[in-house]
Amino acid sequence: MSTYQKAREALGLRLRELRREARLTGAQLAAAHGWHRTKIPKVEAGRQTPSVADLEAWAASCGVPTLLPELVAALHSLEGHYVEYRRMFRAGMASQQRTFAEYEAEADFVRNFETCFVPGLLQTAEYARHRLAEAITYDGADDLTEAVAARMGRQQVLYTPGRRFHFVITESVLRLRLCPPEVLAAQLEKLAVASTMRTIRFGVIPFEVVYPVAPVHGFHVFDDRHVAAETITASLAVTQPAEVGTYLRTFARLAEVAVHGRQAREVIERALDELTPAE
Repeated sequence: MSTYQKAREALGLRLRELRREARLTGAQLAAAHGWHRTKIPKVEAGRQTPSVADLEAWAASCGVPTLLPELVAALHSLEGHYVEYRRMFRAGMASQQRTFAEYEAEADFVRNFETCFVPGLLQTAEYARHRLAEAITYDGADDLTEAVAARMGRQQVLYTPGRRFHFVITESVLRLRLCPPEVLAAQLEKLAVASTMRTIRFGVIPFEVVYPVAPVHGFHVFDDRHVAAETITASLAVTQPAEVGTYLRTFARLAEVAVHGRQAREVIERALDELTPAE
């Protein structure tokens, strides 16, 4: 069963619980709103996705209008939970970069944890080019140059007064050869400089550290309301408050064991020295 279907079934189960607690039959609820009699069992079994209007009517009929924000958040999480890369990149990779730029522009505080890649907001143009080039294999439009420019444009938000950014990466990010050595060397130098910016708190988890939680995958948290994460084949969006809270706690635990400031730059410099040994 897909993650999407599990989420849809969970929403249906919650709606069924509310209806039963209100002592309403499915037939009564359907009749009250002019719905087809099969709609209620389909929604509750996870075979049909309700609309926001459906949720408003459901909550009102069950006498729990205060739960509407929770139900709508579950629906939005469901709708954006699983977006296949082929569909996401159909209009080109630059479009996805602009979407991320909107998330970043709307957030006062961005947290970003990465296990493999340098965070997009801290990438050099050449490093970004090598990373984005992989996405062309997903049958999207080949707009690599435009996508790189869009990713570089996102970095202007780092200079916006009042914004805060906390990046935490594993030391493996500094060493994985995902691009030619000279490109990686320039990227490491940029990270060292970026770590001194006033809007940025930059941390590295050294190899020798014992992890408090497994670094399963990278993710972004925008304020305390939205999480974005990527798998090999899809992009995930999480908006359920409880799930966002789990990501926030996970980030805090990872950040706690990371080194920051001067110590983080020392880890970067070690990786750079090993990448470009003195002749």
